Amino acid sequence: MIMVAQFSDLHFSGKNLDEAGKCFGFAVDQAIGRGVDAAVISGDATDHALDVHSPAVERLAREVRRLADHCPVLMLQGTFSHEPPGTLAIFPLLGGRHPVFVADHLGQVALMEEGRWVPSKAWRFDAVPAGARAIFTCVPTVNKAVVAATVGATEAAEAVGQELAALLAGYGSINRAARAAQVPTIGVAHGTVTGCVTEHGVPMAGFDHEFTTTSLFSAGTQAFMLGHIHKHQSWDDGGRLIAYAGSIGRFHHGELDAKGFLLWEVEAAAARFQLVETPARRTLDLVFEGVPDAEQIAAAAREVNVAGAYVRVRWQVGEEERGSVDREAIKRALGDAADVQLEGRVVPVVRSRAAGISRASSLQEKVRVWARATGSMDGPLIERLEALAHREPAQIANAILASGEEAGPATEPVPDETVAPPQPSEDGRVAEVLREAEAMELF
Repeated sequence: MIMVAQFSDLHFSGKNLDEAGKCFGFAVDQAIGRGVDAAVISGDATDHALDVHSPAVERLAREVRRLADHCPVLMLQGTFSHEPPGTLAIFPLLGGRHPVFVADHLGQVALMEEGRWVPSKAWRFDAVPAGARAIFTCVPTVNKAVVAATVGATEAAEAVGQELAALLAGYGSINRAARAAQVPTIGVAHGTVTGCVTEHGVPMAGFDHEFTTTSLFSAGTQAFMLGHIHKHQSWDDGGRLIAYAGSIGRFHHGELDAKGFLLWEVEAAAARFQLVETPARRTLDLVFEGVPDAEQIAAAAREVNVAGAYVRVRWQVGEEERGSVDREAIKRALGDAADVQLEGRVVPVVRSRAAGISRASSLQEKVRVWARATGSMDGPLIERLEALAHREPAQIANAILASGEEAGPATEPVPDETVAPPQPSEDGRVAEVLREAEAMELF
């Protein structure tokens, strides 16, 4: 039996340094304290390309060196955007008591009884190496660009999955031979399993993912350690196990599950693991359908104890309310939080166009088309448009003052007065219609 600590998705970077450093440091302490025989980092040790002199590189190297002083370490190449090719090349140079092996290409490597790593000369061993304590089958991130150059960009995603399925099945014979020789077999890979669930609860469906559970089990390993997805989850096939360790810490809002590393015990014909939780940061989400209420936020802060938590406040408001959100008041209400992230969504005003309005020959006809599209009554509007077209404003105002209601078209002239009339409600409606029609590009 061999005990292996699996760490994954450390994502060391400047912005993640506190979280990654705290959680990975705790995990290394736990692994050493529990006396693991080997350590595996299954990809994405870094979050992006880093300068060697950066604090994140120094902290990561220091923790890997602590591991290497305790046991042999295997580091798998992760996603190229997180871990550019060559990033891991410095870690075998750290000089710990035990070697660090970097798996940056497809192949197998045997962990020998004396603690050495012996890689296969080809993509797999022809026979089980004498003195092997365990055999690791390594499937780092596949360069899809190379596949696309061969089969075409549209076929690349599915072709990667098909080729990896054939490759994994090809490892079956040597892993079955190792099992017969009582040597534990372990797979290590970085990628997406069809049907797995992300840290935000989204199932990964489709045909463009690297692995299926069927293809992974076909490799014949007793344990398969996966990286890339930040949510811990597992699959079982008669005692053979596949598991994502999940990310070492909580790097994004909305991740609700526990974070940690997996402590594996692998035998030739049995495997088991346990999740050892790390002290990941607390994250909280406060969501409002409308303008955030500072008093409600303050009450929620007292109820859930936001002290030291990373809080995200999200809201959705109409375009006319966008200026009514008091961001500073929200921050004051969450003053005890370690960090406050504000995310507002403004719902734009949507204007509908009236079909056929551009073909109308007159203003009256345009109004009738508009009224049908909006469900409005066109009769009063047409009457008032007639009045506006044939009367002066003062004449219309005098007629309203004299009769109490707007007069329609008349043949008798109305004396021209210079009285400044009040704005009647119906004329206001006409003006509103004209403004709306202009906004809808009716004229």
